[in-house]
Amino acid sequence: MIGALAVLLAFQLVGEIAIRWSGVPVPGPVIGMLLLFLTLHWRKSLPAPLRTTAETLLSHLSLLFIPAGVGIVRYGALLAEEWLAVTVALVLSTLITVAVTALVMQTVIRWRRGAPHDG
Repeated sequence: MIGALAVLLAFQLVGEIAIRWSGVPVPGPVIGMLLLFLTLHWRKSLPAPLRTTAETLLSHLSLLFIPAGVGIVRYGALLAEEWLAVTVALVLSTLITVAVTALVMQTVIRWRRGAPHDG
């Protein structure tokens, strides 16, 4: 499990280095996840230790919301002052996310229908 965690952190580090080198305004971990995805897609398999580590991390995902909750409590007064901007940002980002997800799903469905079937 330590080795798989090191692999995940290494991909995050590579993503951070790539962002700092290129100056692209995207979080380093996002690039790291993209590189991990491409690597696993190229390998066509998911190593068992990496699967176990990922499942363990996902089972404790709710713990990652604690810092956000603390931030809301800590900056409650600021959020009260800027409630309109925060609300607009949340609504727009949600709508954009739903729209992009729908477009991706349509593309995947079309791609899967056109792909040759196994068997």
